[in-house]
Amino acid sequence: MKPIWYFVGLILSIMGIVIFLTGIYLLFYPPQIKTILSETHPNIWWGLIMIATGLILYYKNRHKLV
Repeated sequence: MKPIWYFVGLILSIMGIVIFLTGIYLLFYPPQIKTILSETHPNIWWGLIMIATGLILYYKNRHKLV
């Protein structure tokens, strides 16, 4: 059996990719209604942070067996 952190890393990476791609889309097609800090593009930053964290968890736990 794989530890739970293996699957958490996998899901976190997939969610980060989706959020990052959404941020890239919004970079080229900005919405009509803007929020206060929308010019900082938080989708891109949080997507990259989630991808990095998910990959770290995935690679640290991929060969461990419980």
